[in-house]
Amino acid sequence: MEMAMTVMNVATLQPKPLRPKSPYLLPNPRRVFNFKASSLHNPQVSSIGAPNLVGQFDPTIPIERAVTPPCSWYTDPSFYSLELDTLFYRGWQAAGYTEQIKNPGEFFTCRLGNAEFVVCRDGDGKLQAFHNVCRHHASLLAYGSGRKSCFVCPYHGWTYGLDGSLLKATRITGIQNFNEHEFGLISVKVATWGPFVLLNMEQDVDSDTDIVEKEWLGSSSELLSNNGVDSSLSFVCRRDYMIECNWKVFCDNYLDGGYHVPYAHKGLASGLNLDHYSTTIYEKVSIQKCEGGSTERTNDYDRLGSKALYAFVYPNFMINRYGPWMDTNLVLPLGPRKCQVIFDYYIEPSLMDNRDFIERSLKDSERVQLEDVMLCEGVQRGLESPAYDIGRYAPTVENAMHHFHCLLHKSLKK
Repeated sequence: MEMAMTVMNVATLQPKPLRPKSPYLLPNPRRVFNFKASSLHNPQVSSIGAPNLVGQFDPTIPIERAVTPPCSWYTDPSFYSLELDTLFYRGWQAAGYTEQIKNPGEFFTCRLGNAEFVVCRDGDGKLQAFHNVCRHHASLLAYGSGRKSCFVCPYHGWTYGLDGSLLKATRITGIQNFNEHEFGLISVKVATWGPFVLLNMEQDVDSDTDIVEKEWLGSSSELLSNNGVDSSLSFVCRRDYMIECNWKVFCDNYLDGGYHVPYAHKGLASGLNLDHYSTTIYEKVSIQKCEGGSTERTNDYDRLGSKALYAFVYPNFMINRYGPWMDTNLVLPLGPRKCQVIFDYYIEPSLMDNRDFIERSLKDSERVQLEDVMLCEGVQRGLESPAYDIGRYAPTVENAMHHFHCLLHKSLKK
């Protein structure tokens, strides 16, 4: 059951842009509240503690009267630590895509906060996931992606099967009170939905597909499936960016309902002739959708198509489906003021051999992303200024952002 919150006909604004990352190329006035000379402190460090910082945002106030979370949510190290523990180390998190582990022996590694993972398909074809940490002296076991018959620690040669069992512990003659069966890799719950691989660090959760779908996507899953978010697309490439901003700054930028597009993405805005733009809020998902794109093309180059869907899956995953393309954006926190954003691109199989179309599309996407990087890093610097504390929402376009902040508050209060 979706929540009854839909905003339509944002005539003067353009929709949220695509935010892919390119493989082949490369090449408002702010209102300051309660500003006093005594507030000229380092905004990155708070003296009141993370739990109290959570309470500085009130999700019960309607968006028309609400203020945004304080800048300390984006700068305070203790708040960042609380987020890792309560947001990212719980619940289902996007980690990769199924094409990475199609065949037995294939694996990929990934990271979430301070946790390192390796996901693989064992010899029997079963999907497995483990903490990517040797049980001997904590070295990382694997890097990148590829295919292996076992995992051999590069430090001292301890060897693990693809099922996580310890196969070989080198030079342990004389060791006492050691049971090799107790020193296998630490497992992590793993599941898939459509083309996506999901991980969950909690051990007492059910990885049944229907249960995972309900918890991760709620009632939005059918809409996503019906709009081409599925496993039929072909993977094109992956690119990633290291951005000097808090992970939530990137999410906020995605969730402003296209507010910034006419001002920051003039090239993109000039090609978007959209009469209707809507945002619909679900339990843990918000979907921005636009209909009726321009049908007047001077050639056959149509990257955006006439329909586009931009889904934000709480807390840090974006799915963008437009024209023949789908791209996903995974925002990984790396500290209070740094994040990594991973872009995966997929395309309809019939266009997989059209290299010119792919290269032009990715070049256009790259341009938009570089513009967003500049915006996000500028916002982070502003958040760290003593002149800024809290802001306001534009109620007709930033309701998805407000929903995101309310979900954060709920999670952090648990």
